[in-house]
Amino acid sequence: MGCTVGQDYARPNVLPPGPTFKSPATQPASVANVPADWWTLFGDPVLDELQKQAAVASPTAQAAAARLTQARAAARATYADLFPTLSFEPSIERARTPANASGSGTVLGGTNGTGAVAANTAGRARTRNTTRIPFDLSYELDVFGRVRRGVEAARAQVGASVADYEVVLQTVRADVATNYFALRGLDLQQTIFDQTVQSYRRQVELTAKQFSAGVVSRLDVAQANAQLKTTLAQQTDIRRQRADLEHALATLVGRTPAEVDLAVRPLDLAPPIVPAGLPSDLIRRRPDVAYAEQNLIAANAQIGVAIAAFYPQFQLTGSAGLESFNVSDAFNWQQRVWSLGAGLTLPLFDAGRIQANVDQAKARYEELLADYRQAVLTAVRDVEDALTDLRLRAEQAESQKQAVDASREYVELSQRQYERGLVGYFTVIDAERTLLDNELSAAQTLNQRLASTVLLVKSLGGGWEPGPELSGGSGEGGSGSTAGTAGAAQPAGR
Repeated sequence: MGCTVGQDYARPNVLPPGPTFKSPATQPASVANVPADWWTLFGDPVLDELQKQAAVASPTAQAAAARLTQARAAARATYADLFPTLSFEPSIERARTPANASGSGTVLGGTNGTGAVAANTAGRARTRNTTRIPFDLSYELDVFGRVRRGVEAARAQVGASVADYEVVLQTVRADVATNYFALRGLDLQQTIFDQTVQSYRRQVELTAKQFSAGVVSRLDVAQANAQLKTTLAQQTDIRRQRADLEHALATLVGRTPAEVDLAVRPLDLAPPIVPAGLPSDLIRRRPDVAYAEQNLIAANAQIGVAIAAFYPQFQLTGSAGLESFNVSDAFNWQQRVWSLGAGLTLPLFDAGRIQANVDQAKARYEELLADYRQAVLTAVRDVEDALTDLRLRAEQAESQKQAVDASREYVELSQRQYERGLVGYFTVIDAERTLLDNELSAAQTLNQRLASTVLLVKSLGGGWEPGPELSGGSGEGGSGSTAGTAGAAQPAGR
């Protein structure tokens, strides 16, 4: 019906031509290989259960789901403007007309001033009852697309809310995984400390016996004791950090810290291989990019709404029903009344208000266009960072393993030479401290590699696929068609 003012949305070109990422991927493959339940790649049933609880009970995800429900309801309300409005307003009225009242009377039929007036010409006061049973209809002919552009904007806002929910859910899932791996990494460090403390206790006992036998000085005993106490203090701090992470996980899954008690499980997972795909995939597979684009689509439609204010608005009105001065005749067909009307509103002078609204809508579009470009560039940077971290941390892990092996040899040699009196006890302490530091660094590097894997999955969109509620989101430079319907599938966990 009619034409639609304003330009249809077309996705802006943001990324320059380029087939791959700058940072080499560990496996050339399509990002489509990343499953939606990506956390199962790690093969940890405890993590699987935590992710299941987070999707259902996370307050942050629940709030995002409620915002999505609001957007869907608002879209349905806007969509209703495409159809006529029919109302039923029956009434009974009792009124008294004074004697010799000039021009007084009762309106017969209509709600828009179109009914006939029965004047009181009898020259005496009258009291009468009026019963009305009207059906009123109003409808705006959307000749220039004002309503359709509003519906387009509302649908895009639904798409933005869908994407926002996915952003929140992915953030929660990534936080659960990284906190869980960090907790298990601390369990691994705790195991290292337990073994080291046992070794240090034996050395304290040994040096104490040697001091009693006059083999070593009091200095060696003091050094052994200092090393043990320092390590015990570090061990206590590891327990504190683990408790904090367990509390954080409880909050992420929507529970109190008292309800979550995770058993000690030293980290022993190998980071899975995650394919990176192509930079152009990020435009349609990253929910934060989709969120920015849906807001851009809505802003583009709002320009059309603002421009439509320059053009006439056509209204159709109608009323039909029954009206009687006697309740007993209220449903008598002879008492029927009706009216039809049409109206036109055309702005003639508004002191530049409409143009100011158009300028504001265009400036809003430019703002959101910059936000969209920033979202795309940030997405590419996130993947580049994650790929670089994974590659270099894998090299770091290999070097760290060699450092641990060398440190163990250092400890063995220093202890042998100390027993032979070739070196002082300080050399033994230095060797043991070096081994402990390298073992802890190896555990931290493994945790960092797992965290980088999680961040890579998240930066690639976490296996998310855009659904029908995301309008104008297919293909580079795609059309802004908004054929998607509001009220599709509910978000996961709702």
